[in-house]
Amino acid sequence: MKKIIVIGCPGSGKSTFSKTLHTKTNIPLYHLDMLYWNADRTIVDKTIFYEKQFSIIQTDEWIIDGNYGSTMELRIQSCDTIFFLDYPLEICLDGIKARRGKPRSDMPWQEKSDEEDFEFLDFVKNYHLKNRPQVIELLDRYSDKKNYVFKNRSEAEDFLKII
Repeated sequence: MKKIIVIGCPGSGKSTFSKTLHTKTNIPLYHLDMLYWNADRTIVDKTIFYEKQFSIIQTDEWIIDGNYGSTMELRIQSCDTIFFLDYPLEICLDGIKARRGKPRSDMPWQEKSDEEDFEFLDFVKNYHLKNRPQVIELLDRYSDKKNYVFKNRSEAEDFLKII
């Protein structure tokens, strides 16, 4: 377990899981949101986003936290371990609500506590119908990778306790 991706619906706790995994393994951690977004909430050029990821996956060890479907297969092809936080919608919505207004090391800005991003919430509400099937298909296609699929926070926490 040296090249790791952590994926799942927004709000599932990918960044929190990744930070704990990083602390326990000392494997360098990269948050895709930090590579994709600028502090002014604009996005980097797609070529730059791809090049940053390509540079990371060329190294010997890494944890990459985040989905970004346009480059997910690139990361899956290069990793040896996949953690999929496959939680119910309500858990993810609760996670989003709980983090609102708190400083986050995985984002280049801090959301305001009263800030609602309805486009983002629509994406989250549709994740299980639109994005999850694509993730499952990729996990099936790359079944040679070590896959961990956690259905709730307790399963993920229990795993982190034993490594």
